[in-house]
Amino acid sequence: MEHRVLILAPFGRDADVIADVLARDSRDCICCGTSDVLAMELAKGAGTAIVTEETLSAADAAPIFAWLNQQPTWSDFPIILLAGKRAERRSARSLEVLEQLGNVVVLEKPLNSETLRRAVASSLRARARQYDSRSHLALSHRHLVERTQAQEALERLNDSLESRIAERTHELASANDRLMKEIHERAKVQAVLVQSQKMEALGQLTGGIAHDFNNLLNVIMANAELIGRITADERIRTMAATTKRATERGAKLTGQLLTFSRTSNLNLEAVNVTALLQGMRDIVAISLGSSIKYTTVFEDDELWTKADANQLELAVLNLAINARDAMPDGGSLTVRVVTRPAPDETFTSDHYVVVKVIDSGSGIPAALISRVFDPFFTTKAIGKGTGLGLSQVYGIARQAGGTARLESEPGKGTTVEIWLPLGAKEVSGAKTESDREQIAASAKRILVVEDDDDVRAMLVECLRTLGYTVTDAPNGQSGLKRLPDDNPDLLMVDFAMPGMNGLEVIEQARKLRADLPVILATGYADVDMSTHSQKHFTVLRKPFQLIELARTVRLGLSA
Repeated sequence: MEHRVLILAPFGRDADVIADVLARDSRDCICCGTSDVLAMELAKGAGTAIVTEETLSAADAAPIFAWLNQQPTWSDFPIILLAGKRAERRSARSLEVLEQLGNVVVLEKPLNSETLRRAVASSLRARARQYDSRSHLALSHRHLVERTQAQEALERLNDSLESRIAERTHELASANDRLMKEIHERAKVQAVLVQSQKMEALGQLTGGIAHDFNNLLNVIMANAELIGRITADERIRTMAATTKRATERGAKLTGQLLTFSRTSNLNLEAVNVTALLQGMRDIVAISLGSSIKYTTVFEDDELWTKADANQLELAVLNLAINARDAMPDGGSLTVRVVTRPAPDETFTSDHYVVVKVIDSGSGIPAALISRVFDPFFTTKAIGKGTGLGLSQVYGIARQAGGTARLESEPGKGTTVEIWLPLGAKEVSGAKTESDREQIAASAKRILVVEDDDDVRAMLVECLRTLGYTVTDAPNGQSGLKRLPDDNPDLLMVDFAMPGMNGLEVIEQARKLRADLPVILATGYADVDMSTHSQKHFTVLRKPFQLIELARTVRLGLSA
């Protein structure tokens, strides 16, 4: 009962469509015809509710608000509100309704099914945490009742057993101390869990948005490049180049969003953090300027971890630039690298390499510290920052198996810590692909399987421009049917498709042709391709440029 998804969408077929979408995740959905029915089902127990905005504007929505207002202290019931697309700002009445709903996520129609499924999953996880809190509160209450009963027993024995008062009082005091310590520890762990839950929800939302943008950017980028190649008009070439540069900036932004959401695939390898930061000294010093004193302190010459060296450099440089902006009149910046044991049970490794970036800047107000790792949150003036710097640092640390922490006090500076699992020294062999990258022979045939019509058309046009013979299919099933007749030299398949995803298509295609070269294209970046290395395919990440596509196809054909 506590994990049910309640749906109030009485108009049209919205309720049935939503239930069908959520059935893919085996959700227990209950469609409610009226607000009264929804309130009754809420009283029985549920994990989340999906409500259309028009039902809340009706006069009979009062039972819903009455139930929400009567929630116990541990409960903050999550609601997903389906709103129509608006051309103007919300009215005061609409904002008042959102305030009355409390813990609400607003999704605008038309909905992306993946966005809806992720929002429901996030809401159910939030509700599960609330049920855990309810259990903890019940346990604490039971402890309090036991202590009260013990005190009453002591009072009953007071007249006849004065000699035992001191001993009993000491026992109660000890029990009280233990209880308070336990409550304090639980509060600390709960705070960490709540923050992690919030960051996870934000990460899922930004990751889904970034994936959709990757597909859109890829179509624009590739077509701009094709226009630049085929036109003889210099003015059109200039406009195409401008369009391509803009999409590259957009691709960089989605890359930062994916890093925050921990769905971008970093190149995790053994990194000597000391050597990496020593190699960055010049670029950090130049970025800081002459008015800021820059020093580094290393606990050891070799402190190894598993990380993406380029992204770790980017994280430290982001922190240095943030520190510079907080010290307009000059100051000091210290980068200190030490080893530390895991401070609490939320850490998964025993020992960590901790990179501390310490500045003497203006600091951050206590009220804002809980939001500093949120994407697009910034304390800088409008136009001075995107708000993705610290969120990107957090995402890089999390995907490397660690975390990021921040301590600050107004007027006394800020310390940002990047915690990375301590690892052993490794020497990785050089990876060269140039020997395999040969020019493909003419008249090679390629079968493209992609569900997005615009992306599929772009891929077909690009490959034909590169001189290949191309056939295409809109989904995995039709692609597998065409495989015997088309007899392609290379299969290019998208990862995220309805019905069969890319990995499933590859598995079935290999049953028909075990030696078929395959390229897996993805804009999601939420699948760890290293776990599928035995499937022997080449990965192409969206958005990509035409030269990247040409190189990947050559590698795939020569694999």
